[in-house]
Amino acid sequence: MLASVLETPWLGDTNVPCRTEPDLFFAEAPADVEAAKAVCGACPVREQCLADALDRKEPWGVWGGQLLVAGQVVARKRPRGRPRKNPAPVAA
Repeated sequence: MLASVLETPWLGDTNVPCRTEPDLFFAEAPADVEAAKAVCGACPVREQCLADALDRKEPWGVWGGQLLVAGQVVARKRPRGRPRKNPAPVAA
């Protein structure tokens, strides 16, 4: 996680989840990204983390419980590969 959130005087000894497993917050697999978002749920600096990341236009990663791609919040990470040419029919 970035210094603006982790190396600030106001953070003190606050336990921030991203300190223990930072690679999870920059994962490639959609399931890992969702796991990182869930870890952020109870973080005491979640709102500040997201606000700072948006201000900096972070290129990618999970910040404040949201996935950022090219500095913008996106709902979920798409899996690798091309989408299906003929989408599966949706059950009614």
